[in-house]
Amino acid sequence: MRPPLHALRRTTVALRQWLRSSELAFIALAMAVGVLAGVSTAAQGWLAHGIQGLLFGVTSNRLSALATIHHPWKLLALPLGGLLLLLMGQALSRHRRTPIDVVEANALHGGRIPVLDNLVIAAQTILSNGCGASVGLEATYAQMGGGIASLLGQLLRLRRADLRNLVGAGAGAAVGAAFGAPLTGAFYAFEIVIGAYSTASVAPVIAAALAAVLVLRGLHSEPYLIATTVTRAITIVDYGAYAALGSLCALVGIGVMRLVTIAERWFQAWPWLARWRPVVGGVILAGLALLSPQTLSSGHGALHLDLVLQPPLALLLFVFALKVVASIISLASGFRGGLFFASLFLGSLLGQAFAQMFNLNPWGLALSPVDAALVGMAGLSVSIVGGPMTLALLMLETTHDFALMGVVLTAALISTSLTRELFGYSFSTWRLHVRGSDIRSPRDIGWMLTLTAGRMMRRDWISLEAGMTIAHFRQTVPLGATTKAIVTDADGHYQGIVATAAAYAPQADPMASIGSLAGLAETTLNPATGIKTVLACFDSAMADELAVVNAQGKVVGILTERHTRRRYLEEIEAAQRKMFGEMGR
Repeated sequence: MRPPLHALRRTTVALRQWLRSSELAFIALAMAVGVLAGVSTAAQGWLAHGIQGLLFGVTSNRLSALATIHHPWKLLALPLGGLLLLLMGQALSRHRRTPIDVVEANALHGGRIPVLDNLVIAAQTILSNGCGASVGLEATYAQMGGGIASLLGQLLRLRRADLRNLVGAGAGAAVGAAFGAPLTGAFYAFEIVIGAYSTASVAPVIAAALAAVLVLRGLHSEPYLIATTVTRAITIVDYGAYAALGSLCALVGIGVMRLVTIAERWFQAWPWLARWRPVVGGVILAGLALLSPQTLSSGHGALHLDLVLQPPLALLLFVFALKVVASIISLASGFRGGLFFASLFLGSLLGQAFAQMFNLNPWGLALSPVDAALVGMAGLSVSIVGGPMTLALLMLETTHDFALMGVVLTAALISTSLTRELFGYSFSTWRLHVRGSDIRSPRDIGWMLTLTAGRMMRRDWISLEAGMTIAHFRQTVPLGATTKAIVTDADGHYQGIVATAAAYAPQADPMASIGSLAGLAETTLNPATGIKTVLACFDSAMADELAVVNAQGKVVGILTERHTRRRYLEEIEAAQRKMFGEMGR
C-alpha cells in the first residue's frame, strides 16, 4: 500500500505547486469547480421541487402560481416541515455551533468552510423550500458551490487569497447556473462573496460561471426567468420616476430586514414560542397560503403569473403585504433559506404597483408596468441582497433589453446607496451583525482576528511596586533608561503606568510614592483584544503606551500606539497586494 500512497502524495504536491505557479492551472481548477457547482445546483433544485411535487402535486416552480388551495389539508406540510427542522436543529445543537455561510467564510475564515456546515445548510434549506416556506434556494446554491470550492481548495492547500477567489467562483457559478446567466453569477461572486473585482480573480470566476451554466443547459434545466425582448424609448421622465422607485425600494428593503430581526426577537421573548417556533411559523404560513398561494415558496411561478396578468393595484398591494409577512415569518421562525428570489418577486409587485399609481397622474405620463416590475426587482433585491451590477446584469441577461439597462442601473445604484447610508448592511451581513459579528461586506477581515494585543505586545518592560518612593525610583531607573515604567502592587497586580519624566520633575516630592504619579490604571488591554479595539483604546485614552493585562490582573506585555498602527498598515497593504494579485503565484 505504501508505494501507491507515496505516488498519490507526490502527485498532490506537484499539482499544488502547479496551481500556485500557473494562472491557467488555477482557471482549469475553477472550471472544474463550476461544473461541480452546476451539478450541485441542478440536484438541489430537483430535490426541493420533487418534495413540492410530492406534497402539493405541482410541477417545478409552480407552487406559488396556484390559483387556490383545493386541498387545504396539504398545507399541514408547513408545520410538519417546521417540526422536522426543529428536530434536526435539536440533534445538531448538541454537537455543532451555528454553521458558517459562504459570505462569513470568505470574510473571516479565508474561505474555509467545514463540509458538515454545507450539508446542514443545504438540507435545512431544501426542506424549508420543499414544504412551501417563503424562502428561496439561492442561498444553498451559493453555499454548496462555495463549499465544494472550499473543500477542493483545502485539500490542495491553496493560499488564502486563492482559496477566497475559488470559493467566490464556486458560489457565483451556482447562482449563475440557477438563472442561466453567467455574468450575473460572476458579479455575484465579485460583489457579494469576494468583495472586490480584480484582474487576479476575473478569469477564474467567469470561467467557473460559464462552466456551470453550460452544465445546466446540458441538463436541459430551464432558468428561473424567461427572456423577452422589448423595444422602447427611455425618456428623462422614466429616469426620474425609476429613481424614485429605487429610493422606495431601499426603504422597503431596510424595513424588511429590520422586521425579520424584530420578529425573531418576538419569538425568542416567549419561551414556549421559541421552543416550537418552526411549527408555529408553519401554522401561520399555512393560514397565509389560504389567503393567497402566492405566499408559498420563493415565488417563481407567481412572478411569471403576475407579469402576464398584471393584476389591479389593490390585489398587488394585498399580495405584496402577505408575501412580506410570509418571508419574515419564515425566516424568524427558523426556516432556512434566503431572500434572493423572494426579493425579486416582492420587487416586481412593488414596481407594478408603483407604475399603476404613477399612471394616475393628470399629465398623461405613463410607465410600463412590466418595465417598472423589472426595475423594482433590481431595486429591492439590491437593497436586500446587495450587488448593483449583479442585479443589473441579471435583468439584462434575462430580458436581453439593453434599453432598460440605464434605468435599472439608476434604480439599483440609488437603492444600494440609500441602503448603505441609512442601514449599512445587506441581509446576509445584517444577520451576522445581529449574531455579534463586525462583518459589513465579504471583504477579507479575517487577518484582524489574529492581529491581537497578545500577538503584537512587547515583553520587555520595567516593573516597580507602587509603594516605592520617587527618590528610590530615581536611583533604580536612571534618566534615559526608559520613558515609562509599569507600577504594580505587592502581589504584582497592575496599578498603572508612570512616565520617567514625571518622576524626575523638580516639583515631585522625593518621599512620595511612585504610585501617586501613575496613570492609566483603569485602561488596559486584554491579550485577546483585536486591533480595531486596541486602536480605539489608544484614541480614547490619548495614550501612546498601554499595558496588556491577563484575567488575574497581572501585566503580560506592553503595546505602543506607534507599533500598533504600523502593524495595522502593514497588514492592510499585504491584504491589498493579495487582492490585486501582486503577491505572485
